[in-house]
Amino acid sequence: MTDTTFGAANPAKVDTAPPVKVRGYWQSVAYRLRYDYVTLAFGLIILAIVVAALLSPWIAPMDPQKTSMVYRLKPIGFKQFTLGTDELGRDILSRLLWGGRTSLLMGVVPVGLAVLIGGTLGVLAGFIGGKINMLIMRTMDIFYAFPSILLAVAISGAMGGGMANGMLALTLVFIPPLCRIAETATTQVRGLDFVEAARASGAGTPSIIVHHILGNVLAPVFVYASGLVSVSILIASGLSFLGLGVEPPTPDWGLMLSTLRQAIYVNPWVCALPGAAIFITSLSFNMVSDGLRQAMDVKM
Repeated sequence: MTDTTFGAANPAKVDTAPPVKVRGYWQSVAYRLRYDYVTLAFGLIILAIVVAALLSPWIAPMDPQKTSMVYRLKPIGFKQFTLGTDELGRDILSRLLWGGRTSLLMGVVPVGLAVLIGGTLGVLAGFIGGKINMLIMRTMDIFYAFPSILLAVAISGAMGGGMANGMLALTLVFIPPLCRIAETATTQVRGLDFVEAARASGAGTPSIIVHHILGNVLAPVFVYASGLVSVSILIASGLSFLGLGVEPPTPDWGLMLSTLRQAIYVNPWVCALPGAAIFITSLSFNMVSDGLRQAMDVKM
């Protein structure tokens, strides 16, 4: 067989470019977060705090409400009290673990409710527009006239102290900014081509909002809400410190600061522990929020 015949039977291979793998939006977000070691580190801190708070009934060494006047204000490392005791002889480590449940609850629940209510109002205002938009957004502007902390103190003070009233006050404080974020994002999206095409094809308003609007609104709302968790924890701790939040003897970081402040000159390191817990948790949520904003490429 000649070379010509061989060449005809086996044509030369044509080099082709390798297929390009295209990532979706959420895959790109996960890829960016995977190499953002600062965000991952603070995310692990949040995970550790959440796990410790959830497991506090099993890992807390003592009853957080058990008092002992013999062991009042003992220093860190005293006998079986790893982190010392408070003004009533209660174990600080146990109260920190149990207080984490309350503080995280006060931080996450109001933000979640505000996302649900404020996000819904913002999407409706941005998509429908007109008088509905004016009515909703002018109502939100009334709340914007007052600083967040002052508004939370006023609402909680008017309704009385307690965990439920504190959550309600925080929810009302966070609804206006989340509504504004959702309304702005919806207004930007509703005039795009794919929304007009869906409307021209006969899709109704609920269908357009669910399938075309929400996917573009959730990212900025989620990023902003993740940052509000730290603010919620700080304000909730402030309410408890002032006696307008969680009531004793329920363990809470802000309430622990309030009761221990009188003993700061006797045992300053033990008194600083609840404040350190609030600082680390708030800082971690802030850093994770910044990482999410960069990964999602959201311009706030």
